[in-house]
Amino acid sequence: MIQNIIKGINGYSGAFALISKLKLWKYFFIPIIISILTATVIGFTTYGLSDNVGQFIAKIWFWEWGKQTFTTISTVIGAIIIIALGIILYKHIIMALSAPFMSPVSEKIETHLTGVVKHNHRQTSFQEQLWRGIRINIRNLGRELLITMPILLLKFIPVINIFSTALLIMVQSYYAGFGNMDYTLERHFNYKDSVKFVRDNRGLAIGNGLVFILFLFIPIIGVILVLPLSVTAATITTAKRLKPENQNII
Repeated sequence: MIQNIIKGINGYSGAFALISKLKLWKYFFIPIIISILTATVIGFTTYGLSDNVGQFIAKIWFWEWGKQTFTTISTVIGAIIIIALGIILYKHIIMALSAPFMSPVSEKIETHLTGVVKHNHRQTSFQEQLWRGIRINIRNLGRELLITMPILLLKFIPVINIFSTALLIMVQSYYAGFGNMDYTLERHFNYKDSVKFVRDNRGLAIGNGLVFILFLFIPIIGVILVLPLSVTAATITTAKRLKPENQNII
């Protein structure tokens, strides 16, 4: 698990150079626009809601003693909840809408890595790639929210809330990496088999997604580069892992 997480992270080491070498930046133009617009809308929305959520949580404390302290803690927890939910929505929206643009880019990268020009891959249209992206991300969104909500409740328990933050990041990372890996997997597997592949290689997904999440905390540059670099890194690690399972990859 730890080794796979490291491999998922290491996939980023040559991502920027590979994109430049294959002249792929032009293919990322529309996904970058989608990323910027989505981040802007969700960013302003979460900023406006964070105080409201904090005030709502503060009302739970009926007593006068310690009310100020609880209100302060509630404001912080409210901000964390809104940021976490904002990141969840952001990544699933951009991954779903960018699927038809990212899948061809992923294929170009895989072709370069393997040296195999003619693949026996599944042939899918723009609409099919978009639908698959939407289907995968709606599935992942529902599951991630189901797991995330109980973790956020742990924020109210002292000491445990420290570990809950690490767990929250792991969950966020896994589903971010899942989406990035599926741009490659959609050519090799059907929906069910792709889910199984990522589950069996969850370390790769977490490693890739961890860097994805960290990128989002870099102002402006983060939302511009997050998709190009994370998709390229995921393609590199996924193509390597597919090698023993697919005779077309050498």
